[in-house]
Amino acid sequence: MRQEHYIRASEVGTFLYCRRAWHLSRHGAPSLLEAERAQGTAFHHQHGQRARAAPRAGRLARWCALAALWLFLIGLALALW
Repeated sequence: MRQEHYIRASEVGTFLYCRRAWHLSRHGAPSLLEAERAQGTAFHHQHGQRARAAPRAGRLARWCALAALWLFLIGLALALW
């Protein structure tokens, strides 16, 4: 079975910048920018983790706001009673 190859935006950028660099990278030639590429990969991984955690943080913030409102209303009711 043939393995599918998805074209990434970075590949398109490499091709548009330098067709020869794109060709060499497709054929496994070592790049002089491996450290920068690894740093970019790590950044995107961390960003993905933060993006996945954002909805959870939003739900927590809403629950905290509701709890604070509830406590305020109870305190107000007790103060007026």
